Amino acid sequence: MDMDWQADLDRWLAPFVAALRHRTRARMCPAYIAGLIGPGDRKSVQPMAARAGEVSYDQLHHFVAAGVWDSAPLEAALLKEADGLVGDEAGFLVIDDTALPKKGCHSVGVAPQYASSLGKTANCQSLVSVTLASREVPVMVGLRLFLPESWTDDPERMARAGVPKDRQIPLTKPEIAIEEIDRVIASGARFGCVLADSGYGSSGPFRQALSERGLLWAVGLSRRQNVYPADVALIFPVAKTGTPRKYHIPDQPPVSAEALLAGEKWQRVSWRRGTKGRLTCLFAARRVRVADGHKHRMLDNRMQCMPGDEVWLVGERRSTGEQKYYVSNLPADASLKMLAATIKARWVCEQAHQQLKEELGLDHFEGRSWIGLHRHALMTMIAYAFLQSRRLKAAGRKKKSRRTAATTEHAGNQASHPRPLRTASTQAMPPL
Repeated sequence: MDMDWQADLDRWLAPFVAALRHRTRARMCPAYIAGLIGPGDRKSVQPMAARAGEVSYDQLHHFVAAGVWDSAPLEAALLKEADGLVGDEAGFLVIDDTALPKKGCHSVGVAPQYASSLGKTANCQSLVSVTLASREVPVMVGLRLFLPESWTDDPERMARAGVPKDRQIPLTKPEIAIEEIDRVIASGARFGCVLADSGYGSSGPFRQALSERGLLWAVGLSRRQNVYPADVALIFPVAKTGTPRKYHIPDQPPVSAEALLAGEKWQRVSWRRGTKGRLTCLFAARRVRVADGHKHRMLDNRMQCMPGDEVWLVGERRSTGEQKYYVSNLPADASLKMLAATIKARWVCEQAHQQLKEELGLDHFEGRSWIGLHRHALMTMIAYAFLQSRRLKAAGRKKKSRRTAATTEHAGNQASHPRPLRTASTQAMPPL
């Protein structure tokens, strides 16, 4: 990174500094973010303050962990900047979670829980993440801590960690995600489709909440989830004996997502070019109705969920032998390639998680409080948005200079070489 980034940062942070409305905090915010971006492996408060020299540890620590200020105006400014960078009616809002490994038991929300980034259960904090993305460029706009039962069942423990009263309630990750999606919608940020893995997509209430908001979505699904073929009909069976039935029932039983797609035609689909060539996998898709409607007692006395709305069920077979399943309310005329490209667009958030941790110290915060963790996470997201803005500018300049060079060459050679001008391909954007 060239050395004029700090001057750029000061200019770029103007809306955030204005939102703070306080002279000292207006100094601390840029200092904190510069500390996250600047050199040094450790991005916790003490080493950042030592490297900065201009602000003390006490000042920086007070700003992030104890100062009385509201994060909401900065969160709103971040959403506005993110929308300017990647907001697009054809873009995506990606819901996921990321784990911050922790030792001990005092840091807010820490507990043994599954960490997808580690692929196992570990002692960690788990944050629901929200990423706005388009053209394979992610900008993270939300990180909210999930509190496990061992915390929500212990009011004293929550009070010690400074969990606000209105957050001292059990909320599932899908419920936290819907709150965040509502915040993004209210901001006016543009996106076309919500993406999430099966940790969220397997929740019927989550999918229904997205549909109620008029959103398109493509989410992971458990292979065991029961589904009906789209042509399932509701019949009104006449019982030979006993009380007449009051409700219709499906004319065929549901089967698992895995079983329904097993006999389908699987096709090799390429959805985009990666660093090592075209990305391809085997996919199959079928219109279905997920068994997530209201429950009825069947003739054999078992409970069965009724068919829901008609949606796409998509299966993916990877070269490793692993199989994944997804469900989406994209239009009925969507092609298999469109379904695959939409589903796979979710992976852009993994890049954001990795860079927030490896380059900006998301997992380096050493405080224990709710407010400190969320403010540190907000500062890392603002720093990441700034770096993405520089990256997009640099890519735009390269694209423009290539166009200019190609046009000049074409004009000089047109008389002697009357062949069509080849369009210069867009290169991958430079790393952060």
